[in-house]
This record gives sequence, C-alpha cells and structure tokens, in this order.
Amino acid sequence: MLMGAHDALGTVIERALVITKDGHVPPELVTLGAEIHESAHPMPDDRSLQAGARLLRWVDELPQRVDPLFLISGGASSLVEVLEAGTSFADLERLTAEGLAAGIPIGELNARRAQHSLIKGGRLTARLEGRAARALFISDVPGDDPAVIGSGVVGPAAGGADHVERKVVASIDHAVEAVVAAASEMGLTTEPCPRRFDGDVMRLAVRFAHELDLSPTEVRIWGGESTVQLPQQPGRGGRNQHLGLALARLIAGHPDLVMLAAGTDGTDGVTDDAGALVDAETWARLTLAGIDADAALRGADSGSALASSGDLVHTGPTGTNVGDLVIGLKMPAAAARDLRRSQTGS
Repeated sequence: MLMGAHDALGTVIERALVITKDGHVPPELVTLGAEIHESAHPMPDDRSLQAGARLLRWVDELPQRVDPLFLISGGASSLVEVLEAGTSFADLERLTAEGLAAGIPIGELNARRAQHSLIKGGRLTARLEGRAARALFISDVPGDDPAVIGSGVVGPAAGGADHVERKVVASIDHAVEAVVAAASEMGLTTEPCPRRFDGDVMRLAVRFAHELDLSPTEVRIWGGESTVQLPQQPGRGGRNQHLGLALARLIAGHPDLVMLAAGTDGTDGVTDDAGALVDAETWARLTLAGIDADAALRGADSGSALASSGDLVHTGPTGTNVGDLVIGLKMPAAAARDLRRSQTGS
C-alpha cells in the first residue's frame, strides 16, 4: 500500500511509518526511506505493543500543516496495539487465543479486542482531535466496514469530532473478479459465488464440494473467511489447510475435481504456507503414507498431513490481505492428472 501511495504521490510524502508482518518487507520498500516495524500475526506479541506505542507518538508528532494518510489492511488487529489501564498483555493473548480457538467470527472478535484498546474502536481517530485525514482500507472482513477492519484502527470516532475520509480500495470481491478474468482468458467457463462465505470450515467444505460437483461450469470461485473450532492442543495448519483436507475427503473418488483453498496474503494460520491444492487422490496418498487423515482433521493437524501428501501451497508473502479464496476446477480425469503432475513436478 505504501509503494502504491509513493507511485501516486511521489515526493509529496514527507515521512512514513510502516507496521507490517514479520518477513513481509520487500527490498523496494526499504529504499523508500520509511520507518519500518515488523510485528506479529495472527497472535500479537511484545512487538505489537511497541508498534502501538510508536503509532501513538507518530500521530501526536504530526505537524498541523500535514494531512495524514492512513493505509489500513487486514491483520492490523494483531500487528499494533495499545492496551487500556487494567488490561495486561496476558489478557490480550488469552482473548485472542480463545477467540481464534472457538471460531468466533472476525467481526465479533475484533469488537472484543477493541474494548480493551486505546487505539482500536475509533480511539486513534479521536486522538486526531478533529483534524482532516484520509484512510484507505484493504478489507478482509465481511461487510468491509472500517469500524471492523483492524478492530477499528482509524474507524469512526465515538461521540467525537471526526473529519476522516474513509474508502475501501480492495476486498475479496476484487480477488474473485481477478480469478474469473484469468480463468476466462484461459478459455474456461466460470461461476463466481455471488456472496462471501463465512462460518464453520467443515460445513463449508460440504457446501463447496457439492456446489462444484453440480456446477455446469469448469471453474467455481468462492471468497470469504472460514472459522475453525480448535481442540485443546492443535497441531500444525491453518483454516485453509483444514478446509483443504476436509475437501480432499469429500472429493476422493471424483477424478474430475481439483480444489484450492488459500489465504490471499500467502500465509495460513501461524504457518508459512498459503493453503492447499487437493484432488481426488489426495486422501489415498495420505493413506499410502501411513497418515490417519481423519485424526489429523480432529486434531487440527491438517498441515502435517498435507505436507506428507505433497498438497501444501507455498507462495511467499503477496503484499495484500483480502481474506481467503477457494477455487474449484472441474475437468476430465486425464487433464486433472496432468495438472497434478505439473504441480508436483512428477
């Protein structure tokens, strides 16, 4: 987002503060001379508090002649935080961990986090004391509400002067449109789902597999964000890997079906994998490898299982975060096998 701002504004930008995820700083960003803080996601750590303190000082130090531009994307809830008095970091960790483990919808989880923050829920906006500002958002939440994105960092101020112009510039809908365009250029017929998905990953897996099987087109695309209810001691993986493994069980024996579940930021959960690409033979490959895939699903250890079957997808950081994509491909069995060989190099 900052690189885009520099493309548009050039030398008009006097200074910049960047707070982003570990390992997500491209070399081009360093050359722009911005102050960069790498922080933690999806679970906050001490760096999140350090970044929050720096953000407050940065806002307080803004010269009156400067019009601030805020660039907010999904993930800000974890990356940056300032806790109100009486709330400890252990409280924040517990709130986030319990919310993620219980599969609480992101809007509700963000609202809970904002209640304990001095910058979320519009409080950073209030600190601007009515000065004019602009905020551009990349959304990863249902409804694309600036009051929810990043738990309301630069969201509307409650009961105070608010002269912030807000605009959502990218969302999962843009990602779905891009998939449709790319598939159409390849000569494939497409069917994007008109509404975003949310809710329990196991329920969604059944829906996706069924809709793809019945679809008259070659490509079916869904965009949104699922939730996973975690056991006491979850294994390796993330919601897209969990979804991929659940889909693998459902499309086993359907040689014409291939399905991808991946995070648009290139990471899934606390792993470096974006998600999984599964086919009709994934479940059989797991069995041949001696993996109890049903146990992996129960134990939220989908990443370990899919690593054994060679079905994980690794893209590296993409530089954006608009939620998750699920892409289903229906094709002749022979073509599906060729696709699998090209994916694995075998």
